[in-house]
Amino acid sequence: MITFIEEGDIFRIDGVTSYAHGCNCLGSMGRGIAVQFRNRFPQLYVEFHKMCRNKLFHPGDVYDYDYGDGHIYNLATQYDYCPPGELAKLEYIEVAMRKMMELATAAGVKSIALPTIGAGLGGLKWDDVKAVMEKVASDCPDVNLFIVLNYKQKD
Repeated sequence: MITFIEEGDIFRIDGVTSYAHGCNCLGSMGRGIAVQFRNRFPQLYVEFHKMCRNKLFHPGDVYDYDYGDGHIYNLATQYDYCPPGELAKLEYIEVAMRKMMELATAAGVKSIALPTIGAGLGGLKWDDVKAVMEKVASDCPDVNLFIVLNYKQKD
């Protein structure tokens, strides 16, 4: 099931302690919501960057980081940074989302919050990404996705 939240902060959804976001495969977390992940979970960034530097993270992959209170699913939605690099691709999103749902199910994760992956800095149209997410979510009813459409920091 997917719950769309018009505006908010993925890190402030009651009862949700697992998160996902789209990543490049070069180890950069310097723009968009990736900066929040890097700042909130510095060890995640260290491990992610090392994995990418060693060329162990490829389009469609998922790096599952268990931080103790939940999981962070780093989805390889594009190879390079945003323009002028390669933008996100729907096929990468679908493959990574399916892997994430399998990992979440195996770990007993019931809810994951995420932004509109691939539709911001990734350059894809939200309606196209949304259709992929809905298709993947319908195949995995045991994991609830909370998708925040527009970031808004709460007071």
